[in-house]
Amino acid sequence: MNFPTKLTVLRIVLSILLILLLLFPFYSVGVEFPVYLVNGISVDSKYLIAGVIFIIASVTDFLDGNIARKYNMVTNTGKMLDAIADKLLVNSVLIIFAADGRINAIVPVIVVFRDIVVNAIKMEAASRGKVVAAINSGKIKTATQMVGMVLIFFYNFPFEFLSFNIRVDLFFIYFSTIMALVSMYQYYAMNKKLIFPEKAK
Repeated sequence: MNFPTKLTVLRIVLSILLILLLLFPFYSVGVEFPVYLVNGISVDSKYLIAGVIFIIASVTDFLDGNIARKYNMVTNTGKMLDAIADKLLVNSVLIIFAADGRINAIVPVIVVFRDIVVNAIKMEAASRGKVVAAINSGKIKTATQMVGMVLIFFYNFPFEFLSFNIRVDLFFIYFSTIMALVSMYQYYAMNKKLIFPEKAK
């Protein structure tokens, strides 16, 4: 197991830790996280801790791929684990956000559906010996999604606390959701001849 793959495994571990932190009923074992009142907003320290873990996990996502490509350390195992780590980190947190009422439930539904479709396209392409490269709309989706999720963890700081009353966090989340649909369509449009070769004749 090379260094980039170890970073990917670390992201999986951090993702599981993050999920447990957000979902485990700590009150049942007598553990309570402090809640602070800041400018009339109740800030749960559990979400702040989770946000720090999310940022660290996101940084490993950036590092593992770049290191693997730069030093020619790309492996099939690494690519498989990277895909698992990405979906575990992002999709699970979006589902938890929706369950907590922080975002609309349509967001994780669209994102999970998009991932299923795109992964199916990539698997079909791989079975035919073709590699489907990442596209710009997908990269924009990922970047804006990460920004929006970090802002939600930190209660839309600093915008919410400066009395701007601008939900920048939700703007990024919903924009990334739109880009998820755009990128899904583009992946399909670019590979439809591969998926439906009989229709291309």
